[in-house]
Amino acid sequence: MAKKKTLISAEELQNVYVDYVLTHGSKPKSVYVFAKDNKLTEEEFYNYFGSFEGIEQSIWTDLCQKALSEVENQEVWAQYSSREKALAFFYAFIELLKSKRSFVLYSLKRSGMMIGTPAIISGVKNIFEAFATGIINQGIESGELADRRFFTAKYKDALWIQFGFILNFWTKDTSAGFEKTDEAIERGINVTFDLLEKSPLDGLFDYGKFMMNNGGIKQNMKF
Repeated sequence: MAKKKTLISAEELQNVYVDYVLTHGSKPKSVYVFAKDNKLTEEEFYNYFGSFEGIEQSIWTDLCQKALSEVENQEVWAQYSSREKALAFFYAFIELLKSKRSFVLYSLKRSGMMIGTPAIISGVKNIFEAFATGIINQGIESGELADRRFFTAKYKDALWIQFGFILNFWTKDTSAGFEKTDEAIERGINVTFDLLEKSPLDGLFDYGKFMMNNGGIKQNMKF
């Protein structure tokens, strides 16, 4: 009698699912059939995930969380500026995606690519926005980034837009080693942070506020 195969981890179930969708070009017909083919009961499947979509979401969130863990554990992380932390994350994230490129392309194509925020990366968005908020607050506290009334709260949205742009660019990149994606990351993040950093206009605005608050404008007009 053949020994019953048991999937003992969520990661192994993820790998079996990825192998299935890439081999068949579509998700399994049902949880029952998928579980049976892998010598599992439905109950055992649901102990890990509530649906096939749940498996895909977990793969994406695991990749994002792993990228963050890798960069945050670097000895130099604490010395990085906000800009450098953003660059480090994107380089690490894209590097991890390379190992699952076929699945990433399948997953994004099935979900409608980057039209809005696909449900499969909703968890990634939550993780990324928490990360983005952290490095933005760091940048404002250090003076690296400008604290602009009404706009500061939108900074994380600008970084999320870059996330979508970079991910979409990478899916279409055919250069060796995806070197063009590395260039897109550098250019995109640098442009974004250039816009978020303090500029001469911010200095002029701050000076105007100071003068208004201290009556300087009225006094200077009496000459």
